[in-house]
Amino acid sequence: MHTYAPADVTFTHGTGSYLFDKSGRKYLDFLSGISVTSLGHAHPVVTEAISRQAARVTHVSNLFGNEHAGTLAENINRLISLAACRVGEEGVSGRVFFSNSGAEAIECAIKLTRKRASQALAESTKIILGIEKGFHGRTHGALAATGQPDKKVGFDPLPGGFDHVELNNLEALDARYLSADSPGVVQGVIFEPVLGESGVLGVDSSFARALVEVARSSRGVVIVDEIQTGLGRTGDWFGFERLGVVPDIITLAKSLGNGFPIGACWARDEVADYFVPGSHGSTFGGQPLACSAALATLGVIEQENLIENARYIGAYLSKEISSLAQVVEVRGFGLLIGITLCEETSARAVQTKALEAGLIINAIGDSIIRLAPPLNVSIEEANQAVEVLGSALSA
Repeated sequence: MHTYAPADVTFTHGTGSYLFDKSGRKYLDFLSGISVTSLGHAHPVVTEAISRQAARVTHVSNLFGNEHAGTLAENINRLISLAACRVGEEGVSGRVFFSNSGAEAIECAIKLTRKRASQALAESTKIILGIEKGFHGRTHGALAATGQPDKKVGFDPLPGGFDHVELNNLEALDARYLSADSPGVVQGVIFEPVLGESGVLGVDSSFARALVEVARSSRGVVIVDEIQTGLGRTGDWFGFERLGVVPDIITLAKSLGNGFPIGACWARDEVADYFVPGSHGSTFGGQPLACSAALATLGVIEQENLIENARYIGAYLSKEISSLAQVVEVRGFGLLIGITLCEETSARAVQTKALEAGLIINAIGDSIIRLAPPLNVSIEEANQAVEVLGSALSA
């Protein structure tokens, strides 16, 4: 169906930070399939894990166990618990529901929040509060949670029970949900630590803490969408670490399988308890092939200390790009980088020129470019990208 514009290039294979088209031409990939291939393309450890598992069994359904899902859930829980300790909260533990995508992980988070509210909160509490410009996916529930009206046109009626406040506007949040004569009550709040699809806009830590206060004052839950920001992308294991808050529910996907489709919804034990057999399900979620890819991916990120590389190369890239002509601002969170260009410069034209020169970048607005290279990108590849980007801007 015509849900995407015609493709400029067709890629046939890749290795590391590079992709190759049908003619064999080489491209430096600084988009990573929209923050997905964080280990680059055809990573040998992930490739071997998928190949080995494919030769054993690919699917058994969730009516039965498989040898990888439990291990992967334990690994995700361990990483989140360690991150919570770094923020200052010890003893955090939870459980995981596996899905096939980020939008499905969001749907799980929404359903779990609604299920908990129906049993634990006042019947009048209907709202999940999100952020204007936030993005959570294209399914009906995820779209309702999304704070971008243009993406909702033509799809009414969407599920109700959602509200949105302006990003980092403490006054508006306070007036509507904290200090008002009749402050709003919520089932939960949902937000991305960095709004990747809206220009790589960071949530202020003070605003994040205020959102947590809104949730806590209503006995609601805090949902943090780490689908794009999680697993090292922002220079920390999770984006919530920068904000100094620990969520009740966390959604993951994108880089979790390094390109193999898998999503996950983690929730603290006391929240996850509201799901019982029959509450939710997924035919393919957590199947052994996907879980083997995810286990291999997480192992490489940890063993090769790619979080530190993301932090170091990200800071270097932001500094170098800031000096390029026509660049107004660079917002860098590890290797998730947003570049605002001067008004007369078309981001889409720059994207086209860069692609012609062998560099894959992403225009996400009239004057904004997003970069999301692999977490194991080298300094040499970073320099190559800056050189091509500079030439594209000049052109």
